[in-house]
Amino acid sequence: EAKFFSGVSRQVEAAQTELLVMKRFLKDLDARQGEDPTVQIWVAQIRDAAYDLEDVIETYGLKVKKRGVKNILRRFACIFKEGVDRYKIGNEIENITTRISDLRSNLQKYNIKEIIRDRDSNDGESSLQLQERQELLRRSYSHVVERDVVGLESNVKELVMHLVKDEKRHQVVSVWGMGGLGKTTLAKTVYHHKKVRHHFRSFAWVCVSQRCQVRNVWEGILFKLISATQEQKQEIKEMTYDEIAKKLFRVMEEMRCLVILDDIWSIETWNLLKVAFPNVETESTILLTTRNQAVASLPNRNVFPHKLKPLNENESWELLVKKAIHARAEIDLGMYRDLGMKMLQYCKGLPLAIIVLAGVLARKNSIREWERVYENVHEYISRGIGHEEEYGGVSQVLALSYDDLPYYLKPCFLYLGHYPEDSEFFVSELTKLWVAEGLISLRQQRHGSRKTMEDIARDCLSELVERCLVQVGTSGSTGTIKGCRIHDLVRDMCLLKAKEESFLQINNSLQENTSSVAAAAAQLGKIRRLEIYLDENADRLVSSRDETNGHVRSLLFFGLGEWRPISEKGLLSPLKDFKVLRVLKFEGLYRVKVELPSEIGNMLHLRFLSVRHSNIKTFPPSLGNLVCLQTLDFRVISRDMVIPNVIMKMKQLRHLYLPWEYRAKGKLELSTLGHLQTLYNLSSEYCDLKDVGRLTNLRKLRIRVSSSLQNLEEILKSTGSTLNRIRSLIVGNSSGEEQAMQIVSSCRGIYKLALVGLFAELPKELHNYPNLTKLEVWSCGLKEDQMGILEKLPNLTILKLILQAFEENTKILVFSKGGFPSLEFLYVRGMDQITEWRIEEGAMPRLCRLHIQNCRGLTTLPDGLRYLTNLRELTIRGMHGELHRRIEEDGEDFYKIQHVPSLVIEEPSLFY
Repeated sequence: EAKFFSGVSRQVEAAQTELLVMKRFLKDLDARQGEDPTVQIWVAQIRDAAYDLEDVIETYGLKVKKRGVKNILRRFACIFKEGVDRYKIGNEIENITTRISDLRSNLQKYNIKEIIRDRDSNDGESSLQLQERQELLRRSYSHVVERDVVGLESNVKELVMHLVKDEKRHQVVSVWGMGGLGKTTLAKTVYHHKKVRHHFRSFAWVCVSQRCQVRNVWEGILFKLISATQEQKQEIKEMTYDEIAKKLFRVMEEMRCLVILDDIWSIETWNLLKVAFPNVETESTILLTTRNQAVASLPNRNVFPHKLKPLNENESWELLVKKAIHARAEIDLGMYRDLGMKMLQYCKGLPLAIIVLAGVLARKNSIREWERVYENVHEYISRGIGHEEEYGGVSQVLALSYDDLPYYLKPCFLYLGHYPEDSEFFVSELTKLWVAEGLISLRQQRHGSRKTMEDIARDCLSELVERCLVQVGTSGSTGTIKGCRIHDLVRDMCLLKAKEESFLQINNSLQENTSSVAAAAAQLGKIRRLEIYLDENADRLVSSRDETNGHVRSLLFFGLGEWRPISEKGLLSPLKDFKVLRVLKFEGLYRVKVELPSEIGNMLHLRFLSVRHSNIKTFPPSLGNLVCLQTLDFRVISRDMVIPNVIMKMKQLRHLYLPWEYRAKGKLELSTLGHLQTLYNLSSEYCDLKDVGRLTNLRKLRIRVSSSLQNLEEILKSTGSTLNRIRSLIVGNSSGEEQAMQIVSSCRGIYKLALVGLFAELPKELHNYPNLTKLEVWSCGLKEDQMGILEKLPNLTILKLILQAFEENTKILVFSKGGFPSLEFLYVRGMDQITEWRIEEGAMPRLCRLHIQNCRGLTTLPDGLRYLTNLRELTIRGMHGELHRRIEEDGEDFYKIQHVPSLVIEEPSLFY
């Protein structure tokens, strides 16, 4: 928009022309960064100039829009100021354009020419067909990334033997080796092994990682070993260090526990943790994984160290075939074996390196393409000659995978580096962040497609998964990816690349001098993204005098949940120094009550703002100035907050999460939010349901019906077309069951439905909802006969019955023959009134996962579990002691579950 403002239009157009030409250079230069280190600097400087130009133009455009468009009378008083702005903007644009021109001249001096490939329509069509075929091939192989375990059988057998033996037992079993060898995979396999599950009574798994916080590790172990309730957790949190150490020591002495400490980096970390672990003969065992042999040896402990070895040649080839070739039956393995074995030499038997290499090869469909990969692998490995590391060259294989990424995917991958080590990140949040950062473009979609930016972002993530750079965590009911993580070695490479390109900066404490760090990277451009990990040493959030603040586009905080500042006064005031901030993630600050400064309304560039789970006092009216905002997550823990009627000004909003509880003076106007896709915590009392009809892009809705609605039928008729497009619906009812059910009946296209609060009956036509695959029932008090409606839902794959899902006098739960024909996952929690559960033969024929928790009225499992032949995972937590006794390996009910491969059984806590 800014290029049409008088006085600067020609300069902006000239700068844009320069940038378009330079964009041609960038793709070619990026592919050649490995050939010449100076190219890396050029690329960074070009990108830096582009960022500066974008910031200057957008700042000016937003100022003019804010001052001049809505206040015609004031515009005359601002003419002189706008003239000064135009003069300033003109100079800045001229300076940046000169920088770009100089860069072009330098590039031409170094004989790097533009590569412009003209493709006719026939070439485009054949390229499209090739791309589609490659995508199908990759998709068929990427689904089994986590299941293709090769070469661990003997390791599992040996570790299980040492864990379950009764004589000459070890206090500690350690698995050690370099990163990427599969230590965590091996530990998980052992952790869920049937013999191990039957031998130990209580289990705990914690990831220690490099930034070890001793108390958090102890608490995490103790919570799991005793299956702590909320009250017990609070009691433990109030203990002193000595008290919690003694408590954990006693539990591990008295119970037969298995504790997994995953990824301990140093002997110092172990020395800090060990005081809470018994140093005498007990029935409990600690299994730890580490890259450090000194940690694995642990002097003064009875330790069995197990060194994990690389895969041999045959195992390496078997893994490569499964990952890169297995789904392509037309390929002659013999033709590729010799070349594949040559490339595998450079992987040194490291499973992660083989997987990443396979991610590159999975996209190559000819011997010639494999030969080109081999040439690159050799080139990368040759540059590693002279290093004395045992597996020198593994990082080069990882770098090859990064360099093979398309140009548009590289920043998306680098962005993953800001997530903490060993963490699973939510895809829904990541895609919003990518969009807000400008990393996703509608130009990436295929011609004729109507995908949203978020859809394109998910496609980008899927491609990273297919290339084995990202691992799938949890999946949704429709098969979509909900959670992801990246392996620690991949993250190391990601951070290295991000540092080289000055893509992001991570501070582990605010005590670090960010200015000096920024100065060290000055030749590669300004710091644009800043991630801050707060610890107990930090006395503030950000430094208000840090010269880098004026350029930062992204500011994300981690560790706020455990952090308590010295003073609450002015805690968030320094945020106003971030003039061009696009992303502000400020979640989990609940230990203190703070106010968002009114100056936050001056951050006109903000696209993403999240203060979720923070104790924020008020909703500043100035937030209405954030006209570029795409995501606003205001699910704060403060209650009874008053929301001013300013959200209607945020016309670019795509995702809006209102507080759990709030008030408003009159009705909040939302009809202007035409781009809105997600709307959480819509209140029937403080919002007008008529507005929903205008939200034609709405896909996810959470609504709370708390008051009687006038003319509801007319409103639902007028909003019918919008409601039918909703895919995920959560309805909370506190007063009007009939009206809440009318809303459910109007959303026939939903895939996911959650009912919260009083719902005695379900819609009788629910079985005619064609897409319904996931249903959650929370504290609804359903009548007993409603099970007949539930079990007839033809496409239901996930069912969650939580707390008093059925009315209080329902004592027997019956799953009838032929009921729930498509159900794959059943989750039952907190239904204490149920004393008997029957599963008839033929019920739930496809069930593969079952989770039962805190249903203390049950003293025995249903006999019908033995009919569930597809059941693969059974989790039982916090049940009656009699039930736990009966399902032990020698118990009278064990025959009901002995066919299930994965059993996770956690006994009641010591307090129960």
